[in-house]
Amino acid sequence: MSINMVADHARWPIANDPIFEISGRAKNAIAEFGKENVIDATLGALYDDEGNIICMKSVYDELKNMPNEKIAAYAPLAGTPGFLKSVETACFGEYKPEAHIRAVATPGGTGAVKHAICNYANTGDSILVGDWYWSPYATIAEEIGKKIETFTLFNEEGNFNLASFKEHFEALMKKQKRVLTILNTPAHNPTGYSISDDEWDEILNIFKNAAKDENNRVVLLVDTAYIDFAGVGLEKRSFFKKFSNLPENLFVMIAYSMSKGYTMYGMRSGAAIGISSNEDIAIEFQYSCMHSGRANWSNGTRGAMEVMSSIYADPAKLNAYLEEVKETKQLLQSRAKIFVDEAEKIGLKTLTYRDGFFITIEHPEPKKLMEELTKQNLYLVSLKKGIRFAICAVSGEKCKKAAGIIKKTIDSLN
Repeated sequence: MSINMVADHARWPIANDPIFEISGRAKNAIAEFGKENVIDATLGALYDDEGNIICMKSVYDELKNMPNEKIAAYAPLAGTPGFLKSVETACFGEYKPEAHIRAVATPGGTGAVKHAICNYANTGDSILVGDWYWSPYATIAEEIGKKIETFTLFNEEGNFNLASFKEHFEALMKKQKRVLTILNTPAHNPTGYSISDDEWDEILNIFKNAAKDENNRVVLLVDTAYIDFAGVGLEKRSFFKKFSNLPENLFVMIAYSMSKGYTMYGMRSGAAIGISSNEDIAIEFQYSCMHSGRANWSNGTRGAMEVMSSIYADPAKLNAYLEEVKETKQLLQSRAKIFVDEAEKIGLKTLTYRDGFFITIEHPEPKKLMEELTKQNLYLVSLKKGIRFAICAVSGEKCKKAAGIIKKTIDSLN
């Protein structure tokens, strides 16, 4: 390129998003060879066993029966009142913390992540995440002059590495006096790990110890994008109660998404939810997010907000919706069991999986492994340290087959 026209801060490598790129290649393979001959485990969306995207009937019936004006009208900057009330219930269930809580509508969980990084870390700061993380965290941070620092997510037993987390958190706090930590749980993307209640107690002890210094600012974002597919009922939400009565300089945010739990990936709706023992801090969060929303995307998708509001206002509709969630969760869990059982049987080592859409295999040459697998019409995502298999998108039969293909390919590369 002879000259640059974009501003210096907006210069980025000319490259496509790697996840959507490999997904496009998978779709081309399906068009050429037929969907029965291709395993597409790239995108984090639920598909049925015939390879069709799952669209919950209770959700889309509500959307299609909605008056046009409810879909077409602008939503308030913070979100519609009905949505803001419903989203707290949907997020916390019976485990709402004893605290001052405010919610602001966002375009998917990603919008909530953007709010947290934009408004709760200073320019030049490092944001703490595990070494297995959703790559847009770094994309969002870099876009606005911030960085990502990683701790080692797993210890030798395959559980949350509290020692590494504590070391990195305390070093950053000493340096910055303000640390934003992002924990993607339950049903972590990309590994499927869920932090246990005992691990939460240890993590919060680390935060509370730092908060003893009134000059420190401890900020936690819990990215719950996949929470509706964790556990059996709502028990994986029990950790929310632990955010009750926290020190006022320990602020918690939740990134809540309608993409997965409502199969509304393309309608881009979710919420940033702030939790504080201090009402002024909760209000500060609300207005800060409203300002950022206005500056970035104006307001949210009203149609999606109205769908949630209407479902939660009618017990019959809510029961129908929850029954669909239960059915799709059972489908996902059955696929996970098939893949994990087959992996254990054939000696394919995976990272600790507990819930969610993905299972990850560590490998020193992930891109090379991914390309070898595409030669066998198996498409998945390469990460920095391994490959991510989307069980959400693959039938049980193909999950079992894929585990064998991956194992044989890794063995051949070794």
